[in-house]
Amino acid sequence: MQKQELGAFLRSRRERLAPGDVGLPSGPRRRTPGLRREEVAVLAQISTEYYVRLEQGRAPRPSAPVLAGIAAALRLTAAESDHLHVLAGTAPVRTGRHRRDVRPSILALLERLPQTAGFVVSAAFEVLAWNDLAAALLDDFAHGERNLARKAFLDPDPRLYGVSDVAEFRHHVVTELRASLARYPSDPAVTGLVEELRDGSAEFARLWERHDVQAASMLTKTFRHPVVGDITVDCDTLALTDRDQHLVLYTAPPGSPDAEALALLAVLGTSFRPLGTGGHRG
Repeated sequence: MQKQELGAFLRSRRERLAPGDVGLPSGPRRRTPGLRREEVAVLAQISTEYYVRLEQGRAPRPSAPVLAGIAAALRLTAAESDHLHVLAGTAPVRTGRHRRDVRPSILALLERLPQTAGFVVSAAFEVLAWNDLAAALLDDFAHGERNLARKAFLDPDPRLYGVSDVAEFRHHVVTELRASLARYPSDPAVTGLVEELRDGSAEFARLWERHDVQAASMLTKTFRHPVVGDITVDCDTLALTDRDQHLVLYTAPPGSPDAEALALLAVLGTSFRPLGTGGHRG
């Protein structure tokens, strides 16, 4: 049970709700945003004292029915409810380190995908494997920064994630890292990355304090490429659950100008880059 994180998460979810959101009268002007603790306790059918102790990080582990009542009272989404259970210690937690080795079948798949930029990312947003088109479209991972979270928040010129969705991608990174930290609370690679980003980026620190655990799906992405110009691609992310990794695929509709641009990049490869070569594994 991660008591302090659980308390902070409950506070953040309570403070985002207005009385009208849960069918309560607004009443007199409130000094602080959100529901009162006693209102959440009534809605969850638990004692106010126990709920206050939960937010203060002083309560014993809540039962599954209590967590279900709190999730319903706070109008949590499915992802937020799952996160609540992880923080409370009632869901499986990976106590070791996240995996960085990619299945050979996935490596082979990356090479066989036609007109598709594909890469695999770890639970800590490290690019673990990629194909030539991904290197040509995104970055030369063999020689540059391979952690997308660092690229998003610490790189002064984060070209990797394109020009159309900077804010959305950063929000996605924060929500995914928060979930990873809950799953791997003792992994120094995850905890160290979060601390590095909190210290090095005011924007990351601001988003981190929101305690969001679910970002909007990114269905398309636009890249401003230095050679072929703007390319808009469809984004598909497939979960590789056995290793807690994700396979990210960028494609374009056949016959579209974006598909033609991808085809041109497939021919050019990374030959136009100063360092000259792409890579597949680190």
